[in-house]
Amino acid sequence: MSNIKTVLMNGVATIEIARPEKKNALTLDMYAAMTRSLEQAGADSSVRAVLITGQPGIFTSGNDLQDFMNRPPSGPDSAVFQFMRALVECEKPVVAAVTGAAIGIGTTLLLHCDLVYVSDEARLAMPFTSLGLVAEFGSSLLLPLLMGHARAAEKLLLGDSFTGADAVSCGIANAVLPADEVLRHARRMAERFNTLPPGAVRDTKKLMRQRQKQSVSEAITAEGELIVQRLRSPEATEAFQAFFQRRSPDFSKFS
Repeated sequence: MSNIKTVLMNGVATIEIARPEKKNALTLDMYAAMTRSLEQAGADSSVRAVLITGQPGIFTSGNDLQDFMNRPPSGPDSAVFQFMRALVECEKPVVAAVTGAAIGIGTTLLLHCDLVYVSDEARLAMPFTSLGLVAEFGSSLLLPLLMGHARAAEKLLLGDSFTGADAVSCGIANAVLPADEVLRHARRMAERFNTLPPGAVRDTKKLMRQRQKQSVSEAITAEGELIVQRLRSPEATEAFQAFFQRRSPDFSKFS
């Protein structure tokens, strides 16, 4: 059974991350499936909006670290970077419904959605540095622009987690709602695009994004190159070994 489910209903292509037994951790195969779903939605004239969601109580815990280490990204053609490009280049409005944990790319992908709705129990975090890695998906550029350097530093340098309400105040999300209302509300908002002229919507989204498009692309490339390098670093090796050994990492020997 696929861990990525795509359903087209009433003009909305819903991409559901469906691996609750692993806290919706993302594998390379899941990234590839989401890329295909985004591309198909973009090519289907009956699709007016895309809705990305997870399971009740869990959006995604980020990368499946075992899969990530067994098949690390090696360059721009890797499945995770193809997914990033597909989401950035999606011309149709993308809506996200987030309940529970949104870790790593579970948070950074929200920066490339157009409407984001989060639950009052949502917890978002980007713990890249704790894994010996760096920010990804253009977050090193977009987060300081959204919330200022100081608050972005808490999220990216320290990896501090934050709430759905914080996400709204930072400009990442549109609204915080009770968990059992998030998906319904997000779907209602996505379905509103059925009553709007699709060409005008696409052109307006393009205008809103085009000034930063080149900068975002350059940031994703620079971040990706560093991630590929840092995956081979002693710091990342210690961080991942500690994770799998269920112990605290020791970075005292590094300078």
